[in-house]
Amino acid sequence: MIRDEILALVLQALAAAQAAGDLPQFAAPEVTVEHPQRPEHGDFSANLPLRIQGLAKMKAMEVAEALRKHVPPHPAVSDVRVAPPGFLNLYLSPGWVAAQAAEVAALGERFAGSDLGRGQRVQIEYVSANPTGPIHVGNGRGAAIGSTLANVMTSAGFEVEQEYYVNDAGTQVAIFGRTLYARYQQLFGREISIPENGYPGSYVIDVATGLKEAYGEQFLKPEGEEPDPAFGRLGIEIMVDGIRADLALMGVVYDEWYSERSLQAEGGPYNLVLDLLRDHGHIVEREGAVWFASSELGESKDNVLIRSDGMPTYYATDIAYHYDKFITRKFDRVIDIWGADHQGHVSRVKAAVQAVGGDPEHLDVLLYQLVSLRRGTEAVPLSKRAGEIVTLREIVEEVGADATRFFFLLPSANQTMDFDLELAKKQSDENPVFYVQYAHARIAGVITKAREEGFSSEGADPALLTHEAEHTLIRKLLLLPEVLETVVRDLAPHHLPHYAQELASAFHVFYTQCRVIDREHEPLTRSRLLLLDAARVVLERTLGLMGVSAPDQM
Repeated sequence: MIRDEILALVLQALAAAQAAGDLPQFAAPEVTVEHPQRPEHGDFSANLPLRIQGLAKMKAMEVAEALRKHVPPHPAVSDVRVAPPGFLNLYLSPGWVAAQAAEVAALGERFAGSDLGRGQRVQIEYVSANPTGPIHVGNGRGAAIGSTLANVMTSAGFEVEQEYYVNDAGTQVAIFGRTLYARYQQLFGREISIPENGYPGSYVIDVATGLKEAYGEQFLKPEGEEPDPAFGRLGIEIMVDGIRADLALMGVVYDEWYSERSLQAEGGPYNLVLDLLRDHGHIVEREGAVWFASSELGESKDNVLIRSDGMPTYYATDIAYHYDKFITRKFDRVIDIWGADHQGHVSRVKAAVQAVGGDPEHLDVLLYQLVSLRRGTEAVPLSKRAGEIVTLREIVEEVGADATRFFFLLPSANQTMDFDLELAKKQSDENPVFYVQYAHARIAGVITKAREEGFSSEGADPALLTHEAEHTLIRKLLLLPEVLETVVRDLAPHHLPHYAQELASAFHVFYTQCRVIDREHEPLTRSRLLLLDAARVVLERTLGLMGVSAPDQM
């Protein structure tokens, strides 16, 4: 990308200035270039002179001038200037900028691809909600973040595997099974109450009804007897199928659905990990329970692995699960995407990864904040009545998958978000996803109309693109590789919808100021159609990485 080439020029200038004696020899700090906020300050700016003036024992402006003299020529750069209090500003050549429209259009869907990941194997695990209830709104935010991050990292050359960790074992699953069996018995006329800590939602009745229709009385035991464990497992399978279908509604499809129960199966990693921790002196037993001596690894306290009743904690199975990720399946990097309520679990998991032989530096945990719903100024309760929540399916069916994904991605993960259902449905520029999609549809419409009138971009001369709005749009197109690199580096997919809005805005300004189809100026028409080809490529690619459609008509 051009930013990297500009950075290389600044580094070369520093080396050349030191070699020529214009600057003394010293080890420079990391060099970066930024985009100035004001166009008169150039396309790229380096604050290196300000940062090394002390090392050089010179004024920043003098350092900047010494660097300016040694910036090597580059076809993309037309000018290099020094600006107070000590910036080195570089200006892109108008001819080079115009030529990029043809480059972007020619690359098509390959534009902004990279080998940043170099085939590194990455596992991204996200949502992983307990299959004891349907997917709710908060889970949907994790789904949008996780699947978009997977798309971007794949485009950047990572080998990505997306995984859902199915919590099909443990206390909550057992409670769900007992609740389900109570509902099942009720369908046969028994006066049975659900457990006091059970799941009161009507969805449990729906699952019980489905099991009755499929199996009749097969699972009905004499009153007072415990249900067949297979009955609860069938209920969980039905719930998982529902979760899979709900997530698919917003375009989320996993490579792997990993069963927690498999961790404790014969040959699974659970017992192996316990033995490993014991062998390394990380296990202590007290108060009738088994503890992980995590305080010896920097944690503030030890953590229970097996309760006094013999039941493993969630933490115990999580250690086994991460052992399987790092040691058995040998992922180079693991990214867990959790709700903010798991914040206290992050350091514990990293300590466990270290204890079982993994590298905690290769585990990234991305936490996302809560979601609230509203319709305009009116808040929408997330719980409609006892046991009933607003599900992800309801949101997708009301506002559509595109708006659902786009809105979930807009705030950074560390910000709480208000999801305005009314705004998400608006067919106006107020709605950010409509605004961006309309830009793509308008581009497609102009290209179609031009084709019908006998125009195309074939043989276009990009040098004819000289209007300020044209160059602003091209510059915005060229930012996509930088945006994608930022998404990968910071695990921050919220940069994509914001970039999409900026790109759509640049297009709308261009469309207002520059007539595209003009029979009196056919060469310019072809050139502007070429620019539209490039803009369409980048908008479609940006929307596609977010899992949002790029419609040709609206």
